Amino acid sequence: MPELSLHDIDQIRHDISRQEITFSHLLEELIDHVCCDVEYEMHQGMDFTDAYQKVKKKIGSRGLKEIQEETLYAVDTKYRKMKNTMKFSAIAGSVLLGFAAVFKLLHFPGAAIMLILGCFLLAVLFMSSALVVLWKESHSRKTLFIFVSAFLTGVTFITGILFKIQHWPTAGILITLAVLSGSILFLPALLYSKLIDNEDIKKRPIYITGYISLLIYLTGFWFMFMHWKLAGLFTDVGLIMLLIVTLPWYTWMTWKEAKLVSTKFIFIILTLLAFLMPATIVNQNSLQKAYDENFFVQMDQQQSVLKYRETVEESYLILYRDSLQFGKMSRIHSHTKDLINHINLLEAQIVKIAEGRPGMPAENPSQILEESGKQVILYKKLTNPFNNDPVQALLIPGTTSRKELDVVFARYRDSLSIFTGEAWIKNYEPLLNASALLPDENPSDNEFSVISDLHALILLKEGVLLSESDALRQIVKH
Repeated sequence: MPELSLHDIDQIRHDISRQEITFSHLLEELIDHVCCDVEYEMHQGMDFTDAYQKVKKKIGSRGLKEIQEETLYAVDTKYRKMKNTMKFSAIAGSVLLGFAAVFKLLHFPGAAIMLILGCFLLAVLFMSSALVVLWKESHSRKTLFIFVSAFLTGVTFITGILFKIQHWPTAGILITLAVLSGSILFLPALLYSKLIDNEDIKKRPIYITGYISLLIYLTGFWFMFMHWKLAGLFTDVGLIMLLIVTLPWYTWMTWKEAKLVSTKFIFIILTLLAFLMPATIVNQNSLQKAYDENFFVQMDQQQSVLKYRETVEESYLILYRDSLQFGKMSRIHSHTKDLINHINLLEAQIVKIAEGRPGMPAENPSQILEESGKQVILYKKLTNPFNNDPVQALLIPGTTSRKELDVVFARYRDSLSIFTGEAWIKNYEPLLNASALLPDENPSDNEFSVISDLHALILLKEGVLLSESDALRQIVKH
């Protein structure tokens, strides 16, 4: 039977040692096992090179590592617990973040809770357990720096994304630390480990290209996060280099002769998605925040216009206090104030339900103030502006409050018709009809929310004041 030379055994030992087999006695056993397999293939007529290649193909790229991992899992209790923790936290955290992203985009309730839990599982449990598992499997000081820098980058990146989406302070500092840690520590260490690998000489240009691509993309992500110029240019160039140049090139070089899809390729795709998804969510969240802020500014402006119109109507009444028509004007103004107050109470109920817990409205929400006897809502301070629970409870046709609102509007139209006539009322019907702006019988879940219905109610109040203004002038003319 053919026997291996000392040179052949040294080559096998060197190759197996490079796979970081650190468990006691396992290294020698694996070397002996591989040598026996190679000698068996050589006995079938192959030379050493062909026999060794056949054995390596049979074992697979991670076969020996998997043997060590299974051995550690069986005999090391701490490793087993950390491995299970890593798997659970990775799956649960990713699922929670996925649902959080969908809920955030669709403005469903519960997105913030899922986002916080998902980030906690990934940043605290997954990253820490992964660090312990990787160290247990390698015990290599050469890769320890890579593991630690990856841990620091991952934790600060996940935490920074969470703080940014939730609009918490220090988000910019955390993302800056993550970008610097990834760019200065993790990526250079990873690139260096790949460049010194003599078996991957042909792939060195790919690794350098990928490193440059990631640096450009991270720079663009950082610029976008900080709202600096050229963010779009950097992210687009980085993505083009990653997806159009680096990924196809690396795939072709690595698996051009493979017949099946490698799990490593799937992992690479998921890693790229992990880079892209946070940027997409943060970008969408920033756009949404910018839109919300501008919308809230408009709401504040409408509220100011409303206060101004109320002041103008009161001044108009004072101007005609001594006229013969003042009695009629005063009664119209009294009905108008009653209707406005009814709408104000409805607005306050909406805010209390939105800012409270399910079944427990907030008693004195900070979003409602009284200024000079007028109710003022601080729209920017609404914590859940897209909640539709108050709409379902108060404004859907058939609810008690909606019926009361319709009755109050009907009475107001009747009171105005006494002084202005039916023809005038028909002209102003669109301004004095709550159903024109509020939900119908079967509203879509996304069509009406706290902020949209507060907007509808403030438009209704403007319509009431416009109607009152013209009604008062009609009375003065006659």
